Amino acid sequence: MNEGLSYSFHLGSDKNKKVNVRNKAKENASGTTSLSNNAIQNIKQLGKVNHHNLRKYDNQLELINTIKGTNDIINDVKDLYLELFEEAKLEYNNKQKRDDRKIENYFDKISNDTKHDLACEIIIELGDMKYWENKSKKDKLKMVDVFKDQIIDLEKVVPNFKVANATIHFDESSPHLHIIGVPYKDNCKTGLSRQVGKSDVFTKESLTIIQDKMRVYCINSFNKVYSLKEELKEKQQGRNRDINVKDMGNYQRMKKQLNQDKDKLDKANKKSLELDNKSNNIKEQINNLKISKLNKDNLILSKEDKEKLIKYIDEVEKTNNDFKSIHKLSITLNDVDTELKENKKNIAKLEKENYKLKQTIEDLNYQINEDKEEISKLKSTINNLKQTISYLKDKFDKLISFLHSKIHNWYDKDDKYLNVINDMYKDEVLDDEDIDDIGLNTKKDDFEI
Repeated sequence: MNEGLSYSFHLGSDKNKKVNVRNKAKENASGTTSLSNNAIQNIKQLGKVNHHNLRKYDNQLELINTIKGTNDIINDVKDLYLELFEEAKLEYNNKQKRDDRKIENYFDKISNDTKHDLACEIIIELGDMKYWENKSKKDKLKMVDVFKDQIIDLEKVVPNFKVANATIHFDESSPHLHIIGVPYKDNCKTGLSRQVGKSDVFTKESLTIIQDKMRVYCINSFNKVYSLKEELKEKQQGRNRDINVKDMGNYQRMKKQLNQDKDKLDKANKKSLELDNKSNNIKEQINNLKISKLNKDNLILSKEDKEKLIKYIDEVEKTNNDFKSIHKLSITLNDVDTELKENKKNIAKLEKENYKLKQTIEDLNYQINEDKEEISKLKSTINNLKQTISYLKDKFDKLISFLHSKIHNWYDKDDKYLNVINDMYKDEVLDDEDIDDIGLNTKKDDFEI
């Protein structure tokens, strides 16, 4: 039975609200801190998002699809800033009498501001790994139309949020959409009349409403594109990545078995009470057994009493077996429950470590690419210097050759160049090796042929 498709609408957040934490993220060369924070606070973090979303660190560009914006998210956000805030910035600057209060570039101002995020990232995903694992590439690519609708719907649901770039990833467990945009607020009393305003646009209350509406829009669009009648799973609170007990077939089977054995347990309890009474009767019968006349150490047991005793023993064995079966199942369930809790802890720990490792890898890849660019620039500079040195060396060689010809050629000999050579030698423009190349010998401060 299909339980419906999962839907995720995740907004990157700055969980660490303290100013000193945000300052660290602003000032840190990598644009982030070790503390939990996946908001886009500055251009460095925007660069990392650009690097990750557009897969500039690997060769799988065919597995991404940018459906809004370009192949440079930084420029997309800069262009959006001009579109949203340039008019308000010019209006603000015209009111300022002091030049030092004017804003030259609002994008740069917010990037260096500790109170505001530069941009926001929203990740949307429909369907989990299990749903998509056996779907064809053609089926997955149909999500392009679904996600295009989500962009249009998002700007309708949140009018004060504009999308700068939207890119779909097909290279992971399920297709998902990365949206980079800028939230803004109007009619501000101080500063620009229009300003960035993430905390004003995305509140705890507004996010609940936004997510609810986007869920409905998404499944409707999905069913239209795929010609299906799928439904959504019930909305999960937060980002619940724990293993769902419902997905553990063995656990569910044993739990079902335990419910079925409740009747057995009730019956076993009833039998246990009956056995208590019968045990007393059996004891009384045994105590009242007559002594054999032939041997005082033997007791006489009637056939009727023997049958009662055998029946009693059978009932005891059956009841004990029922108890053992139920007890064994209870122990197994307790073990599974303990193991499940332990696995949840381990999985949460591994997911946290995996996330940190992934971030580290992305940071290293980003740094490697920056280093490559720097090395490329240095190589270009070195090459230019080599060309300059080669050019100057060639010119100098020509100068030496020219001076040599002016001193030694009988048809073009000019002794006045001896004074020029002498002055250049004194000023250390020429050295002894150069004088030898010209064909002169040094003697005190003058030269002789």
